[in-house]
Amino acid sequence: MKVIIAENYEDGARKAADLIEQIVREKPDCTLGLATGSSPVGMYQELARRCREEGLDFSRVHSVNLDEYVGLDGTHDQSYRYFMNTNLFDHINIDKNHTYVAKGTGDIEANLKEFNEILDRTDIDIQVLGVGPDGHLGFNEPGDTLYDGAHEETLEDSTIEANKRFFASKEDVPTRALTMGMGNIMRARRLLMIISGNKQEAATKLLIGNKIDPHCPCTFMRMHRDATVVIERKLAEEIGYRG
Repeated sequence: MKVIIAENYEDGARKAADLIEQIVREKPDCTLGLATGSSPVGMYQELARRCREEGLDFSRVHSVNLDEYVGLDGTHDQSYRYFMNTNLFDHINIDKNHTYVAKGTGDIEANLKEFNEILDRTDIDIQVLGVGPDGHLGFNEPGDTLYDGAHEETLEDSTIEANKRFFASKEDVPTRALTMGMGNIMRARRLLMIISGNKQEAATKLLIGNKIDPHCPCTFMRMHRDATVVIERKLAEEIGYRG
């Protein structure tokens, strides 16, 4: 596992964007696995700038997203389809018909079947990841058992608490989500995790501990053949990581 220490959030965004750009330029028809949340926003902004100002071409790129809330339509301003459109897709020359975010409304069983079918026939060249304070990846919550394929997950209170800042109140946060399973994530050719904010516990278990622990799903990154973590220097120093 390669660890890149960034001087700050903006530097981390640039370093993460470098990895995505390299893949897009080397393989113009690549498939990107994408994530939501505050950690990758700066990277998406940098990729949009490079598309606009430096000719980084997304016209043949496909994408598939990690997850989506159950109960939010894609037009809802807290849905992950809306997030991806407003933070990236609206600002690059990607064909939105080549982007996939699972549907969170309607027949959830059918949506989950579609999600799994797409993942089964898709080779993800690089999967972007954030990480929850408790180490969850996507919406794979800590527990005794982790799932291989896409599934519906009931969100832990800590996850709801962490996400309530995006909603009018905690009661408005969806309690269920569709998410890639850990197997889907681990089958990507490369993993790119961006760690920023108050993620000391998860970062410590990933970078300093030596356990592969289903109660901290991010530790499974240690098993991947080509995983990169971008972490801000301040956070690395707080947990005592020296590289």
